[in-house]
Amino acid sequence: MAVLNQKSVLDMIKEFRRNWHTFCNSERTTVCGADSMLLALQLSMAENNKQYSGEFTVSLSDVLLTWKYLLHEKLNLPVENMKVIDHYENIRKIYDDFLKNSNMLDMIDVYKKCNVLTSNYENYANISPSQLRDFLSGRQYAVDNETDFSEPMSPISKHNWDNEKVQLLAKKIIYSYLNLLVNSKNDLALAHILNIPDRGLGREAFTDLKHAAREKQMSIFLVATSFIRTIELGGKGYAPSPSDPLRTHIKGLSNFINFIDKLDEILGEIPNPSIAGGRILSVIKMQLIKGQNSRDPFYKAIEEVAQDLDLRIKSIINSQQVDLALSTTDISPARPKSHAINHGTAYCGRDTVKTLLVLLDEEAASAPTKNKAELLYDDENTIHHNGTSILTLFR
Repeated sequence: MAVLNQKSVLDMIKEFRRNWHTFCNSERTTVCGADSMLLALQLSMAENNKQYSGEFTVSLSDVLLTWKYLLHEKLNLPVENMKVIDHYENIRKIYDDFLKNSNMLDMIDVYKKCNVLTSNYENYANISPSQLRDFLSGRQYAVDNETDFSEPMSPISKHNWDNEKVQLLAKKIIYSYLNLLVNSKNDLALAHILNIPDRGLGREAFTDLKHAAREKQMSIFLVATSFIRTIELGGKGYAPSPSDPLRTHIKGLSNFINFIDKLDEILGEIPNPSIAGGRILSVIKMQLIKGQNSRDPFYKAIEEVAQDLDLRIKSIINSQQVDLALSTTDISPARPKSHAINHGTAYCGRDTVKTLLVLLDEEAASAPTKNKAELLYDDENTIHHNGTSILTLFR
């Protein structure tokens, strides 16, 4: 599925990464792609509606209307004669706060920050505000690849379509694990994987975590982590209150936190990013296919996605080594810095994190989902996951 300007968007994100220290406090800040931007906007609108009408819900037509307005308003494109929804300023504030608390920057923030680097502007392919708007809104799909959904699908085309959906699901789940591993504040990534595979952490568990996170002004993952650490390590005086709603979910939360700990250990203990990345993907894959039938489409999709990402990690590392060799030709080696003695402990896993960020940036720059209703509201249950939409989880 070809989308124009995709390379320019990716070049823009690479420029941002090269200058991350100028723009943000954390090297682990992740970029929010078009689909995640739309999900964040939907949640912000539902939160706004809850504040004004008591209902955490929002219609698809209102989300799409506000999405169009947001893209124009943030990119300083003309908004005259465009319909704007009530309380837009409040929605925008909730949206900005959500991204900030999740340690994320959306694609337009990245674009604006790169524009500040006027002296380095020629380092990446220029993309205009209207081109970025068209990219984010999905206007530039190749016309030949459009499917006419008004026509009934043949059994073969339906089979291919179902396989594509399972493949996309597998990709989303694995990327969400990698995203949370890199950026533990990312509540969207956590929502996608908290109960995949089934840990008994459904809507009630997510709601209890969300309320605790809001009360303590922490990310959902940090709330879950601190709760489990207190249970496992704390003495009687530090034990959570018997009335703490999270006590109901100890088993599932412990399973989830211990699994992320296992991924973190690999990140910290294996200095070679190629080996560490491959091991992380392998552990995620084994967790997801455990107990599944090897002929199951989800099983096969997870294996294929994990294999593709492992190859991509190796390709990224090879490319980085070639770039490094070219950039250091004929340059005498620098004197070791005084802190180099501490390099192994201070930067443990940093090279792997940087490699995973390249992978996540490529995913952020991928084409937006065409079927917005499915992206935002799909509560269809499948045997592979609980099928709960992000809106339903956050409700």
